[in-house]
Amino acid sequence: MPAGNKKSGTFRKIFKKIISGKNVIHYKKRKPKQHKCAECGKELSGIPRLTPIKMQALSKTEKRPERPYGGNLCSICTRKKIIQKARS
Repeated sequence: MPAGNKKSGTFRKIFKKIISGKNVIHYKKRKPKQHKCAECGKELSGIPRLTPIKMQALSKTEKRPERPYGGNLCSICTRKKIIQKARS
């Protein structure tokens, strides 16, 4: 029987075979959802799907792309926004 806090959908079951040949269940936290673009809703590339604790261990440049609006807008929307600003 799993512990009370392991019964929710927060944890996923991983079945592992140990040396003795017996199967055991390990519980691992699920990954968070992929970040989305603020304008079009497309999934952002360049941002890892890690828990907040693991994100703290990364350097600033590993957490998001090094460009204007990096981590908020996808590359297509960023391009449109920069062109729009240059024209106005």
